Amino acid sequence: MRVVLNRELDRLIAGLNPSTIKACEISGRFWDRPNLFREYRALEFPAFDICAAPHPETFDLVIAEQVFEHLLWPYRAGRNVHAMVNPGGYALVSTPFLVKVHPYPVDCSRWTETGLKYFLAECGFPLESIVTGSWGNRACVRSNFGPRWTIYQKWRHSLDNEPEFPIVVWALAKKGPV
Repeated sequence: MRVVLNRELDRLIAGLNPSTIKACEISGRFWDRPNLFREYRALEFPAFDICAAPHPETFDLVIAEQVFEHLLWPYRAGRNVHAMVNPGGYALVSTPFLVKVHPYPVDCSRWTETGLKYFLAECGFPLESIVTGSWGNRACVRSNFGPRWTIYQKWRHSLDNEPEFPIVVWALAKKGPV
């Protein structure tokens, strides 16, 4: 899952001219890479709770990678993300789909590409500005439901996509002008 997700999110972010962007990552530090963004900030739970209120700063890009499935109040969080994005800026959200429940601390939601697109539109992003993607295959689904997480081995695991078996879903939403 992470091999393809990382590749696809790298591609989406590269298309945004990241060296000019003030970026924020919610509950993670994966994107804290030297010289990737003009400015980068990580907002970690529990010090920052995206469900409670938007952060007072605004950003050109807000990244919530593998976060929304853990939120008790995803709509509140989506509205807060929208409030944190500058006009013309972006929100990048990814979530698992056909993945076993992983309650760290809770596991609440799953979205298809269509569901994630309309969820973000309901949170304030223009529907036509939302680009989605997904990846998975039946072998990865079977592997994921085993007793332990499986480590990708290039010689053993296929990265072929079977759209009817999505393991991970992502969306890039552009905020409209004020």
